[in-house]
Amino acid sequence: MSVAESSVFPIPPDVLLAPMSLARPNRALLFALIATLGSVIGGLVGYLLGYFALYLVEPWIESAGYAESYLLAVDWFQQWGFWVVLVAGFSPIPYKVFTVAAGATGVALLPFVLGSLIGRGARFFLVATLVAWGGARLEPWLLRHVERIGWISVVALLVAMLWLQYG
Repeated sequence: MSVAESSVFPIPPDVLLAPMSLARPNRALLFALIATLGSVIGGLVGYLLGYFALYLVEPWIESAGYAESYLLAVDWFQQWGFWVVLVAGFSPIPYKVFTVAAGATGVALLPFVLGSLIGRGARFFLVATLVAWGGARLEPWLLRHVERIGWISVVALLVAMLWLQYG
């Protein structure tokens, strides 16, 4: 499920990871590792889709007058590539959108993979650990508030990035 979700599937792995971690708390970290590795593999599939899809639509981008906007997006991804992928991997923003965009804009592969490993790993290990630790009483709360937690984390990461860049 993690492989498919990172490239095309709409349902996040958290939906299965949480109950699996609840049912087998002693295996929660293994489940998180499997979800993380699967998600990174799926991210690479999305990256390749973006890479090859761009090749097919690049003439249309230029003829439609979007070349300047596209170059701006490429610059943003190249400047912040690792951070964009890391934030997207942890956030409630659909990760697949960023995997395809990273391939389409030519984000370097190593920062893409590292950002994916850290972002997706942080998300899945957090979910698995909290559910394994908090048990049945925490699981519904976590699933209800995971999006809010994700957005708070995104804001914190963005503030940290800006502080590091300009502080």
